[in-house]
This record gives sequence, structure tokens and C-alpha cells, in this order.
Amino acid sequence: MRRIPAVSNSSIFGPNAWLIDEQFQQYSKDPNSVDKEWRDYFEANGAPKNAASAPAAAAQSSAKKSTPAKPAADSATPNGAPAAKPAKVAEKPGKDSDSKKNYPDSPLDRIGEAPEAGERQLKGMFKAIAKNMDESLEIPTATTVRDVPVKLMWENRAMINDHLKRTRGGKISFTHILGYALVKATQIHPDMNVRYEVKDGKPTVVQPEHVNLGLAIDLPQKDGSRALVVAAVKEAEKMSFSEFVDAYQDIVNRSRQNKLTMDDFSGVTINLTNPGGIGTRHSIARLTKGSGAIIGVGSMDYPAEFAGTSEDRLADMGVGRLVTLTSTYDHRVIQGAESGEFLRTLGQLITDDRFWDELFESMGVPYQPFRWAQDVPNTGVDKNTRVMQYIEAYRSRGHLLANVNPLGWRQPGLPWPDHRDLDLKTHGLSIWDLDRTFNVGGFGGQETMKLRDVVKRLRDAYTLKVGSEYAHILDRDERSWLQDRLEAGMPKPSNAEQKYILQKVNAAEAFENFLHTKYVGQKRFSLEGAESLIPLMDAIVDTAAGQGLDEVVIGMPHRGRLNVLFNIVGKPLADLFGEFDGNYKGGQLGGSGDVKYHLGSQGHHIQMFGDGEIDVSLAANPSHLEAVDPVLEGIARAKQDLLDKGQDGFSVVPVMLHGDSSFNGLGIVQETINLSQLRGYTTGGTVHIVVNNQVGFTTTPDSARSTHYATDLAKGFDCPVFHVNGDDPEAVVWVGQLATEYRRKFGKDVFIDLICYRLRGHNEADDPSMTQPELYSIIDDHKSVREIYTEELIGRGDLSEADAEAAARDFHDQMESVFTEVKESEAGAPGEQHGITSAQELTHGLDTSITAEEIEEIGQAYANGPEGFEYHKRVARVAKERLKTSTEGGIDWGWGELIAFGSLANQGKLVRLAGEDSRRGTFTQRHAIPVDPRDGSEYNPLNYLAQTKGNGGRFLIYNSALTEYAGMGFEYGYSVGNQDALVAWEAQFGDFANGAQTIIDEYLSSGEAKWGQLSSLVLLLPHGYEGQGPDHSSARIERYLQLCAEGSMTVAQPSTPANHFHLLRRQALGSMKRPLVVFTPKSMLRNKASASAISEFTEIKHFQSVINDPNFVDHEGKVVGDAEKVKTIMLVSGKLYWELAKKKEADGRDDVAIVRLEMLHPIPFNRLAEAFKAFPNATQVRFVQDEPANQGPWPFYNEHLRELIPDMPEMVRVSRRAQSSTATGIAKVHQIEQKKLLEEAFDV
Repeated sequence: MRRIPAVSNSSIFGPNAWLIDEQFQQYSKDPNSVDKEWRDYFEANGAPKNAASAPAAAAQSSAKKSTPAKPAADSATPNGAPAAKPAKVAEKPGKDSDSKKNYPDSPLDRIGEAPEAGERQLKGMFKAIAKNMDESLEIPTATTVRDVPVKLMWENRAMINDHLKRTRGGKISFTHILGYALVKATQIHPDMNVRYEVKDGKPTVVQPEHVNLGLAIDLPQKDGSRALVVAAVKEAEKMSFSEFVDAYQDIVNRSRQNKLTMDDFSGVTINLTNPGGIGTRHSIARLTKGSGAIIGVGSMDYPAEFAGTSEDRLADMGVGRLVTLTSTYDHRVIQGAESGEFLRTLGQLITDDRFWDELFESMGVPYQPFRWAQDVPNTGVDKNTRVMQYIEAYRSRGHLLANVNPLGWRQPGLPWPDHRDLDLKTHGLSIWDLDRTFNVGGFGGQETMKLRDVVKRLRDAYTLKVGSEYAHILDRDERSWLQDRLEAGMPKPSNAEQKYILQKVNAAEAFENFLHTKYVGQKRFSLEGAESLIPLMDAIVDTAAGQGLDEVVIGMPHRGRLNVLFNIVGKPLADLFGEFDGNYKGGQLGGSGDVKYHLGSQGHHIQMFGDGEIDVSLAANPSHLEAVDPVLEGIARAKQDLLDKGQDGFSVVPVMLHGDSSFNGLGIVQETINLSQLRGYTTGGTVHIVVNNQVGFTTTPDSARSTHYATDLAKGFDCPVFHVNGDDPEAVVWVGQLATEYRRKFGKDVFIDLICYRLRGHNEADDPSMTQPELYSIIDDHKSVREIYTEELIGRGDLSEADAEAAARDFHDQMESVFTEVKESEAGAPGEQHGITSAQELTHGLDTSITAEEIEEIGQAYANGPEGFEYHKRVARVAKERLKTSTEGGIDWGWGELIAFGSLANQGKLVRLAGEDSRRGTFTQRHAIPVDPRDGSEYNPLNYLAQTKGNGGRFLIYNSALTEYAGMGFEYGYSVGNQDALVAWEAQFGDFANGAQTIIDEYLSSGEAKWGQLSSLVLLLPHGYEGQGPDHSSARIERYLQLCAEGSMTVAQPSTPANHFHLLRRQALGSMKRPLVVFTPKSMLRNKASASAISEFTEIKHFQSVINDPNFVDHEGKVVGDAEKVKTIMLVSGKLYWELAKKKEADGRDDVAIVRLEMLHPIPFNRLAEAFKAFPNATQVRFVQDEPANQGPWPFYNEHLRELIPDMPEMVRVSRRAQSSTATGIAKVHQIEQKKLLEEAFDV
């Protein structure tokens, strides 16, 4: 048989030559017993294909010749080594065993019996090794040695492994790091990556194309013995560190499974050996043919002269471990200087900042590595003080290093703060201080601590997946409370809790995937990329349930809303699927309805790991982002006031969701947060969640905000902020629990910045890569939250793959079942919408009067404060006058309004009025809360009186912050949360309500039509033309009327205090729950002509939507004058009536009747028709208004009134000319216009 040259092909297989020989021997016996690649290789090198019989016979013959007199098996182990007998320790004669000294483990214990003398033949691997060593003698080698400090590598490796342990599992070894550094050093010194060959009889240097790093692997053999092989990490220079670690680990794993292939053993260009694994400090390796260099790594230990030194002493002296690196090289092709430079470079890499940054980045470690530094002497500021400063730096700025961005994305253009405060170097500390003990002043519950432990505790507390901002909080108790919990670290959830969290993540993802496949192309504004919002909200609700609270109310935008409706609120899947098919239930059936991702719902939560339970509701909202914020707070406050659990009750928890762009961009956020600690508005703290998906529609954060964090606004309100990585559901859940506990403990708002991403575009049909190509290239390659968390649980050994698959599959099956049921049912298809006109019962026959005694009682309560209370001298005059008019009449507007509020509170109603300067009144007209000028104490006479009745009635009046949008939104929400209360919002001037137009448009006027949401909110809007300019004259009556239809809200402009009184009482006591807009007077507040008699409160039983001219018709409709003389009817509202009446009287115009239109909508056409019929000879109705022709009620009435009263007289307008502005800003011009208006009105 011709022997093939495989075993001598050292240039290809190098030190693995023995393995080739072994494989060939196996092939010779049976070609099919080796892998195909080995067969192909042997056949390509000349081996016969039917090589089994002859070699087998030859092998048997050879075996007989070599068999010694005594079988080798009797005296040697299968690998040729002598067989070991049980060790027997010699005992000194004459010593009793009981008298033996108790020595610790001693090397002497390992002495066994001496091996039997004799000879044995080397076989197999040992024979090949001997042959290789003989051949290696032909290679002229030299060795370079260098000691390298490993302190930095020791610390940074530990940091990387801590991160891996917490996240996906696994760890890296020193060999991984040194091997990668060797590859980089080889790239810097390519002359080390060569080998010597003789080509055509000429000595040749071969420069390989790639760096193929040979790693020594301890390979188990079939007979149980172990052998050392060298497997190659191919093309290592192309790899990142994480890829290198994966390739290295792949070789190790396959070696354990005996799956290494011929390719793995070939092509090594430079070798790494690690004799340090058994404690050898320095070993000179032998080079085999085909190798150019072999790098040896010795043990890592302190220098021998410090072997007996204590750890504390070593730390004090700054003595660190060393590793001895050796480079044994073929001197024919590599020179000593090159080898020395190579080792120097290798040592430099181990302490290089950029090298470690690359490693950390590649392994996904989001923290800064330790840096190499010289030991700093303890001079100047004592190091104990520096350590305390270091601790405080982490408490205030540790969040800057936290791993909170799941994409690792840094948005260009955003401000990125400097975090040198968190470097040891900044504080005059270094890695040499890590093992030194310092005073830490109680940090971590200890007075002293090693710096290493300080650093670890700080990083665990402040730089993991949660970045906490709380150092700005002014209150020390709050800071200490948060500090204690953060520095105690995030507790590891139990296995049951982990499975529960995974179930929530599964539910969130499965829901979105299901809708995406079943309702292709439909907008749903998915939660994909932010699925951890579901376990976060569940944790908040669950914690509130555990606190024994009553309800969680949620306000949120459209993104993820359907997911929240199902997975948090518990809206039935069948209803959700039905809405995708266009079938709606409840309040939407009559009105216009709304898109499915604007709807609200109610549900109930029962704790999984406790006995608590709690109601959950989600408020309806429009597309106008953040508009729901004040509404939510109002709903929560109303529910809390209804429960009335005292000042510290706050048992209804508002949870408010925001987008990162809207949170910064929309001022309503700031307006709402500003209400949080005001006595009329506080809800005991709101849990805010900013779903920070790092893009707003197509706008990136650098174009959306001027701050580093999306939540920086919150810090201005003294609230803590938790930035949390949305890819870590466990951290997210912990933050949710912590935030809810903080809110309960301190009654303040708390903010969670849930940093995540948006998998798709703004809606499902959008392509975000058009505008954010870089960001979406990262997102496209990013695994989902569920995938990441599942892999981490499996990698850490917390979950089996079977359990994970079962959980995901089970949830999908549940949804499929409900989907099938919905599809099979055709019931509930929508029909034509018929509007909301008759959706509620009209208020009929309601008596809104009160007795004279009740008025007097209110007057007495107002005028007579509690014992020791003193009125301000100006208010005292008001109180005296009010007491007088309570019995004599002449009740002005402010007093008549308070009588309305007080009488309702006395009847058991909760009356709430809030607005800008509402307690005193913008025009010094109300004085609802007298203040003692001596000490600032307050007296609420109406509330004081109501509480004596014992029926639960209350009168609450608050000065609001200077806000219209949030102020009105809050009161609207309050009216939704307590539909039995009379809730009023007052503007300083009526036109200031412009700032709340979104609330008016999206909630007030259309909430019932869209969502079936009822509100009886009252808007009090001062209105009137008195020459105060464009911005203090008109409350924009035309805008409200334009929004009116189907009786959706009442719009009124009463002309007397008594009619205003009846209007307010009708609103509170009537059965219909719809908004009321009242245009209240300014100059008329003190117009004695407009004051009301007692009888108007007691004898008139209801609000009069139309008041006929009292000169001709009384309030009961009886004709009291010569109505047949009337040729012209003036139709007018508000204070203009009194100006017209005055002129009419002065001019003696008995041919003119002035009819007051007290209610503008719904148009009181029946009452108007009756009024018109009272004047049979009238030929013209003159619609007189202060406002310009294109404004006020005229455009609305011009369009509708003639249709409603077809036989009415001709109607003409008398007003100012059409204008783009509401009024003149020049007082004298106003007087001219007003005079002209009055003259024109009577110019008939």
C-alpha cells in the first residue's frame, strides 16, 4: 500500500498531524468510519478506495510483532501512560493514627506507589507528538517574553460578565480577550502572521491572506482519554469581538459534541496556547512545521515576592496581577525585534481605552469601561471625601450612563450632556483604589466599603436598564425614600412572576400580530416596539390594587390604545373585532360615532399575586394629542370627591400616557402638570408614562425638542423621572411598581420615560424608511421585546423553550377562537345614524324657584361670619348690602348667582366653580370667599351653610392657574366624572376661552355624539361691548352657535340675575346632561335697572328662554299694555336690552316692543312665535346685536329662524358693520358706534 503524505503535510495541519494519522488508520480499517471530507482528502492524496482488507491484515501482523511479553493493557492506560493504583500515604512507624496532626490539604497526599519499571511503545497520538517534536528540532526558534499588567482586563471582564449575567446569559474568558487582542496585534504586525516553506528548493516566506487563529482544545477521545488539538478561528481579522467570541464558542461546543471537521483543523496561521490555566507562569512552546509563531499566556497572579501579602496590603501598595506573555517564533522568517514589538502592542491593547470601548460596544455593554491609570496618591482632598463625592455624582447623574435605549441609537443633533462626573479619574480615583476601603457614610447601610463594592452598587442602582432622576427634588424625605429603594437594587422576580410578565408581553405582541394578519391595511396605530407598555401598565394597576385603592383611570393617545383596551382594561375581544368590521355599541349608536382607537371603556382588575382588586377605566379622547390630559385629571378628581375619603384619600389613580414628541411640543402638558399640586385640582399624584418611540410621525427628536430627555419638563415640577429600557420587561415592571408606590406615599406626579421604538410607520401603511433610513435599518434588524425577553429567560435558565412556545401559542389560539365567533355572527351591523336630539329626556315642569326664607338664610350666612372672623372693610359693605337685598330685593348679578349656587348646595348638590380669579370675580362682583385681612383666613359662607344641612351638599370655588385649555378641560372631566354635580368654568374674559378651543370642539360640543359621553359643564363667559377693545368685548357667540346642532348644548345670554339663577338651577336639577354656555355681563353687573326682585326668585318658577316686553306682556303671558300699537319688534340679548329699553322710554316709542332672547340655542322658536303673535300689527322684526354683522347670534338666526317660524314678520339686522376684528380699540369710536347702533335700531 502506498502511504499518502497527509500526516507529513505540516503546512496545512501543523500540530494536528497526529490526528491526521489517527484518522487515516481508522480510514484504512473502514473508509466509511470517517467523515466524507476525510475520505475525499485521503483519496485525493492517493489512498486506494478499497483500503479496508489489506491494511487491516497488516495492522494485525504489526500488532502481533509489537506485543510485549506482558500486555500493555496490564501496565498502562490506553494512551500509553502507566496505570495508576490507589494512592497510599506512608505513615511513620510507631505513631498512633489518633496522634496525627490535622494538616490542611497537602501535596504529599497525592504521592502514590511508584510505577513499575519497564518500557512501553509510544502509539497513536503520542507517537505522532514525538514525531512532531523531532521535526520541530529542525526549526530555529526564539522566544520573546513580556510581563503585562492585567488589572484593567480583570475589572473590565468582570463588568462585561455582570452585564451578560443580568441579560442574556453567558460569559467571556480571559482567553477570549487575549485572543482578540492577539488578532488585532497581528493586524498591526502582519509579519508575525507568516510561515516558512521551501518552494522549488528555495526558502520562502508565506504570507497568508487571513489571520486564522489556532486555539488549543482539549478533545475527548472515544476510549475516554483526552487529546489536545488546535482548531482555527478562520478569518478572525474580519470579526467584531462578539463575533469572535461566538466563533470561539462554536468551536468549543462542537468539540464537546465531537463535531469538529477537517476544515477546523487546517489553515492555522498563528497559535495561542494557555499554559496559565494550570498555573504555569512561563512556558516556551515548540513550533511544529507550518507554524510561524505561537503565543503563550501564562498564569495571572501577583509577583512571587508578594505571595504572602494580604489583600488589604496589596491594595494599599497598589500591587496588581501580571500575566507573562511569550512569543515563540520561527527565526528564519520572524525577527526578534518584530516579536518584541508585537508583545508590546499586545500589552498596550490590554490597557487601551479604544480597545475596551470596542469590546464593550460589540458585546452590547452600554457602560463605560474602567480606564487604565497610574495610582494617585492620597494628597490634597482626602480620598474618603472623593469617594463620597463620587457617590453623590452617581445619585444625581448616574442616569446618563444607564442602558435605557433598546436600539443603542443616539439621535444626531440632540444635546448630549457630559458625564465626566461619573469617571473615577474626575474624582482623583483610579482602578488601584478599587480594593481599598473607604468611609462611605452609611451608603448601602455600611460605614466603610471597598471602592469596588461602591462602584458595583452604584452601577447596579443607577446605570442598568433604569436611569433615575431624583436629585433635583427639594424634599429630603422624598430623595431618601427613592435613594434607599434604588440603591437596594431591583429585586429578581420569582419564576412565577417572570412567567406572568412574559405572558403579558406575549399577549401584547400576539394581539398586534393577529390584527396585522386579520385586518390587513386597517389603521390601528400598533404598539409594536413598545409591547412592554402592557406589563408596565399592568404593574401600575396591580400595585394600586394591592394598595387597596378604588380605581385607575387612564388617558392616552391612539398609539397602542386597542392593545391597552384589551389587555389592561379588559374590553371584550368580540367588541374590538366587531369595531374593525364597523359594528359599534353603546353611546355611539345614535350619534356620529368615532374611530375605534378613540373609544373609552371600563373594566376590573384582580391581582394575580395578591387579594386586591380594582376598577379600571379608559377615557375617550380625540386625535388632538394630549387634549385628554386635563380631562383625565378632572374625571379622577370628581371620582375622588364623590368617594370623599378625606384630604389624603386620593384613591383614584390617574395614569396618563404621552408620546415623546407631544409631551414636549404641546403646551397643554405643562398646563396640566402645573395643576397637579393646586388645592382645587390635585389628584394625589398622576403616574405619567411617556411612550418614547424616538420619532414623532416623521419628525426626529432633534427637530422636536431642545432638551436631552423627552421628559425634562417634569423636573421643573419637582417630580422624579425614571428612564427605562423598553426591551427589559422586568425593569419596566419594577419601575411601574416603584412609581405607583411613590405616588401613594408622597401624593405627587411621577414620570416614566419608556424608551422603545415604533416598528412600523405612523400608521400601518406608512413607510418610515423614507425619512429615517438609519434608524429603521436598526429597527429592521432588531428582535422584538418578546423574542429578547424569552431568549434572556432561556439563556439565564429561568424558562424552558417548551414553556415559552406554549405560552405564545395558547394566546393566539384564544384570539382565533373569538375571531371565528365574530365572523360567524352578522348581528350588530350599523344602520343610518339618527343623531342625539332625542337621546335624552327633555326637562319638563321643573320648578327652579326657592322660598324667600331660603334667600334670607343664605344672606344671613354670607353676612355673619364665624366667631372672630373679620371682613375686609370693602367686602363688609358688600355683605351688608347683600343681607339687605336678601329681604328687600334689588339683587344684583353676582349675588343672584351665589344664591343659585348656595340654594343648590343646600339641596345636597355638589357645586364646583373654578376659573381665573373666580373667587372674587374679575370685575370684583362675586366675593364668594371673604378673607380676614388680619391673618388671611378664609370663610366659605355657602359651603358652611350647606354642611349644616347634613345632606352632602357642598360649594367649592377655586381660583385656577392662569390657564384656559387645561382649566376648561379639567372641569369638563369633572363633569363627566360626577354627572350629578353642577360644574362651572369661568373665563376672565369670554374671548380667553379661545385658548381652550380644542376642548370646546372635541369634547364639549361633540363628546356625546362621538362617544355617548355626557357632560353638563357650565361655561361662564363674560361678554359685552363697553369699549374695552377687541380682546375684552366679544366671547365669540357665533362660534358656539356654529357648533350647535341636535340640541347638543344650551347657549344663553340672560338679561337678569334672576333668570340666570333659574338657568343655573335648571342645569343642575334637570334630567338632561348637556353643556351650558352662558354669556355673562360686565357693565350690567352693577346696573341697578337689571337687578332682580325677590319675587323673581320665588314666584317665577322656571328659566324664561324668551322674555317678552314687560310693557305689553307680563311673565305669565298676560297682555298688560296696548300690544296692537306695536309695529316693530326688537329681538335682543344681554345687556343691550337695557340700553334699548332706556332709549325707548326716553323716546316714548310705544310702537316698539323689545323681546329678549335669553336662550340662543336650542332656538326657542315656540316661545318666539308666541311672543311675535302678541303683536298682531307688527310688520318687522329687527334683530339688534352689539356684535358686527358677521359675528354674534345673527348669522345663526338668519339661517335658521325663518325656517322654524315661517309666518314670522320680516326680519332685518341692526348691528355694527362686518369686521375681521371683534370691536374697536378706541373708546371714543366705540361711543360713536354705540350711539349709531341705538339710533339705527329705532330708525323706523
